Amino acid sequence: MSTPLPERSVLDLVPVLPVVVVDDLAGAVPLARALVRGGLRAIELTLRTGVALDAIRAIAAEVPEIALGAGTVTTPAQAEAAVAAGATFLVSPGATPDLLAAMHATGVPFLPGTSTVSEVMAVLESGLGEMKFFPAEAAGGASYLRAVGGPLPQARFCPTGGITPANAPDYLALANVGCVGGSWITPADAVAAGDWERVTALASAAAALRATAG
Repeated sequence: MSTPLPERSVLDLVPVLPVVVVDDLAGAVPLARALVRGGLRAIELTLRTGVALDAIRAIAAEVPEIALGAGTVTTPAQAEAAVAAGATFLVSPGATPDLLAAMHATGVPFLPGTSTVSEVMAVLESGLGEMKFFPAEAAGGASYLRAVGGPLPQARFCPTGGITPANAPDYLALANVGCVGGSWITPADAVAAGDWERVTALASAAAALRATAG
């Protein structure tokens, strides 16, 4: 089974949280190992494919050193199933009252999705101070989050959606951003070809991005 999260926030595990879609179960474990070799010891494996839960089980069993998140959690049943499969944190694109309650009930850390000030306030009222900002670029980008930090400095974010190596430092320089979510680290062509050296190289470059922020 995957090890529990360290005594720190999901937002502080890595500067870039790899957002991963696994279509072929055989590639799940090599992909996770490639990320770890590159210095990114966390993964958000999205529940967008039929093999996602099996991929979580495989990574939890064979790569216990990685913090294993389940992403694109949109229903209470998915939250329960992901944790049962071995996920140690959850990420959702939005935050309905029922989904918030279900993710709370799992007992693992989670980042509920927000994109408006009212949604951020609703998550804060539920007792959480950390959340996802999605879709980041379409919803206003780094300048929007900078503005949100004025009235709501207690909220911290993982912006995801449209994040690239070029704009990631702009987000990471913000006081209310702990990490960003990025899919560029695991490009579909590299994963399909089993080009794990390329994934490791991209992970290594992403792990160093915080040094360029500001």
